[in-house]
Amino acid sequence: MAGGHHGNGITYGGLTLHTTKGWHSRVGKGMCAIMWFWILYRAKQDGAVLLGWRHPWDHAHGQWHTGDHSKAEHH
Repeated sequence: MAGGHHGNGITYGGLTLHTTKGWHSRVGKGMCAIMWFWILYRAKQDGAVLLGWRHPWDHAHGQWHTGDHSKAEHH
């Protein structure tokens, strides 16, 4: 039957938590670090919009600003 006692683990209150392999723990910590770096990077980029301090369309001098709008062009 399934659910046999395989490997080492810690049993508390009828629940057995099995120990992990060393590489599982290292990969998990690495993925966690990447996740937090990404969250902090996006918070730096979009935090003001997320918190409502700035509107996403209020970026006149951002990455896509290509021309000088000081001269009025009327067509």
